[in-house]
Amino acid sequence: MKLYRYLTGLDDAAFCHRISAAIHQGWELYGNPTLTYDVERKQVITGQAITKKTNGTYSPDLDLSQQ
Repeated sequence: MKLYRYLTGLDDAAFCHRISAAIHQGWELYGNPTLTYDVERKQVITGQAITKKTNGTYSPDLDLSQQ
């Protein structure tokens, strides 16, 4: 089974650490990162899709953040 997550957050070091931690846990980058600008917050928001191959079957109750 292949799992999918899309992580978003401020374009800062904390977001980079979240992505690095996910890669360390076996997740792989999927596609290009995305960027948008939040006019109200005056901050850049980034997103990155990640995937991970795993054994088992899919369930809506699966906590993808713990995989």
